[in-house]
Amino acid sequence: MNAHPPKAASRVHPPSSHPRRRPAGWARARTGLPLALAGLLTLACARLPEVNYLKVPLNAPATPVVVDGQGTLSQGDAASLLPKRLGHSKVDAKMLAGLEEAATGRPLIAGNKVTLLFDGPKTISAMMAAVSKAKDTINLETYLFDQDPLGMKFAELLIAKQKEGVQVSIIYDCVGTLGTPQAFFDRMQDAGIRLLPFQPVNPLHRPWRWKLNNRDHRKILVVDGKVAFAGGVNITVAYARGSSFRAPPQGTAPVGWRDTHLQIEGPAVAALQWMFLDNWASQKEGDLPERDYFPTLSPAGDKVLRVLRSQPGSNHEIFKAYFLAIQGATKTIHITAAYFVPDVQIMKALLEAAKRGVEVRIMLPKVSDSWLTTQARRSFYTQMLKGRIKVHELKSSVLHAKTAVIDGSWSTVGSTNMDTRSFLHNKEVNVVVMGDAFGREMEDAFSEDLKDSNEITLAQWKHRPVGQRFTEWFARLLSYWL
Repeated sequence: MNAHPPKAASRVHPPSSHPRRRPAGWARARTGLPLALAGLLTLACARLPEVNYLKVPLNAPATPVVVDGQGTLSQGDAASLLPKRLGHSKVDAKMLAGLEEAATGRPLIAGNKVTLLFDGPKTISAMMAAVSKAKDTINLETYLFDQDPLGMKFAELLIAKQKEGVQVSIIYDCVGTLGTPQAFFDRMQDAGIRLLPFQPVNPLHRPWRWKLNNRDHRKILVVDGKVAFAGGVNITVAYARGSSFRAPPQGTAPVGWRDTHLQIEGPAVAALQWMFLDNWASQKEGDLPERDYFPTLSPAGDKVLRVLRSQPGSNHEIFKAYFLAIQGATKTIHITAAYFVPDVQIMKALLEAAKRGVEVRIMLPKVSDSWLTTQARRSFYTQMLKGRIKVHELKSSVLHAKTAVIDGSWSTVGSTNMDTRSFLHNKEVNVVVMGDAFGREMEDAFSEDLKDSNEITLAQWKHRPVGQRFTEWFARLLSYWL
């Protein structure tokens, strides 16, 4: 885990070649329209792999591979460790871990401390605290980085750390930041921060490799190679406030977005560091300075986890992990999904789970920043409700979390939405945490969301207007590109 990757890149293109910035608010995280148009212009659609083969006959190891800061554990040590860490569901969880390893190629990583962070204030506070203590490097990868009070405060802190001699490097997505003035990034670059705009919108920047439909949707922060963050939280003022049911009453103050993030310490930090550096190198925009990106990482806790990534042309490991976990569920499937437009295989797996008696509950937003995605998502409600899947809509705030907890012992938090775009076209990151101790924290969060949600019933849903049904049908036609 401590091996150095190939050199990664850091030179940014000159400001003149950067995509023209639009006024703030022109493009948001999930309007879907620019990318839908880009997708419609392609001659053929890429497809997710057939995953019906991902069953017990898959060549899964009897004991999954487990690594820590010192390397790969022996089979004996791994077999001894897993029952202690996976909790009361250790038999099923061990089998799932083996299948997941065979499908994704990613090992389990032991010896980590994992802190579950609810909503923006806790996440941003924890991230800024870690940044403030940085001594050597700060690597940030984000979809949104707005020039608003929170974005300005975060940028000021990064500039201050750069001036102290800490090397700050940032990858930001050029569609996600369309509403951010170029001057905002220029100021950070002038301070010495290394910037990499991911997949510029301007096709003249790299005409031979222009792929507007492929976006970097990850949210990763790694500080000194020793502490890492990953999840759904972007750098934007929507995260300066908590969602109303988790924060003290604030009168008429705007409600913050509901999201979930993780803080990780221990050997797994190296996997997230590698992901950042590999992404930078893939853009071929120059080299990062020589720094100690991979310090020795001692055990920091008792959590066993797996770091998964998705990107165009990959083996779709996040998609496979979700499918396997849903397919293997025996008791409960609790999914929180900001943007839910599932492919045929995921929907079939959910319906089959409900049919065999698994409690399947899906938390979805009532308030969303993407009208078109909302309509496409609701086109699935009739099928799900008839199939005994419980559907809930969060009332008070914009739901942006992407999480799941299955059988109380398999949990995931990340940037991946349950849609084709995330599984197939975006760069995404998800962390799978094994064990019932962390699963209880995830279940508690899901239960709290249930308190502030409405359950959609089939009887109620049948009475929606004909016009709404048509809108849902039309949005469903565009679901591949949303």
